[in-house]
Amino acid sequence: MTRIALQSLRKEYAGQVAIPDLNLAIGDGEFFTLLGPSGCGKTTLLRMIAGFNSIEAGTISFDGTVINDRPPAQRNIGMVFQNYALFPQMSAAKNVGFGLQTRKISKAESERRVEQALASVRMAHLKDRLPGQMSGGQQQRVALARALVIEPALLLMDEPLSNLDAKLRVEMRDTIRQAQREAGITTVYVTHDQEEAMAVSDRIAVMNLGVVQQVGTPPQIYRRPANRFVAEFIGKTNLLERDLLRHDGKAVIELGSGYTLDVSGLLGPAASGRVQVSVRPEAVKAAASGLAAEVLDETFLGSHSQVRARLQSGEIVEFLEFSRRSALWKGGETVFLEIDPEQLTFFDAQSGVSIMQEPQD
Repeated sequence: MTRIALQSLRKEYAGQVAIPDLNLAIGDGEFFTLLGPSGCGKTTLLRMIAGFNSIEAGTISFDGTVINDRPPAQRNIGMVFQNYALFPQMSAAKNVGFGLQTRKISKAESERRVEQALASVRMAHLKDRLPGQMSGGQQQRVALARALVIEPALLLMDEPLSNLDAKLRVEMRDTIRQAQREAGITTVYVTHDQEEAMAVSDRIAVMNLGVVQQVGTPPQIYRRPANRFVAEFIGKTNLLERDLLRHDGKAVIELGSGYTLDVSGLLGPAASGRVQVSVRPEAVKAAASGLAAEVLDETFLGSHSQVRARLQSGEIVEFLEFSRRSALWKGGETVFLEIDPEQLTFFDAQSGVSIMQEPQD
């Protein structure tokens, strides 16, 4: 297992700054995900860790040793790419064993490790198949086994599931997580898919424009986003801008049509003024009274529905409907919404930074 320390990293392309000044620490055996939109710098950072990209400033350390000048072949890393990169003329077993040929591993040991690696991704029964005879998911399993078989100190994965259909992505992310846990290998995983990141990660670094916006566990990132960008990028949210008022020592926010919430326990004593409120759809439910809104539409999804409604202010709010009603809401109907204040996040309206009070232990 390997500890990774990235200190004051800077990356430029033809004078354009891609990563200005980045610091991260990744623990032994951790499944750490770099998450963000296209162009945010996550793949650039992964390639810097691998040694494929140059570094304009800063250091990359493995277990306390700076490896900036160490070539990729000497970093003891396993790589899983988006496009599988399998040799088409080689069977699954030979593809997996290819990396062992240059490591002077005995034939018997090589065969044992190949068999073990294929079994770990449930591909032992297809060891003699060529890539052209496999599905996309099967090829990705072979690519994962090939990365694991060399017993690397570090596993790097760059959008490995983006070429698979939705069902296969869910199946493969479970396979990847299980294989990583069994091997105990420190893993850095790149994706733009928020659900995927939350499903597999011990911790996530959310990136935008080469800057780390927040680092935390999936629940921390989702429930306590550090800023407006993280709140909007991770999952769905309704953003409402309001005035935070102080009455009799309490922090109160009025959401409309006389519907107010006491949010004193969420915010520090100095918080006031114009704020933005992040309201997750699951924090909202239809009720007998509350915040008045007009239903726009309802999308039935089996276990629940997604409902969009327009507040009297003109703002659109989405909420989830879990009741087993025989008919859907109709456009134009009036609905009253009840909001759980414990699931709200508040940001300064100007800076977009969270003004939430730290939870008490």
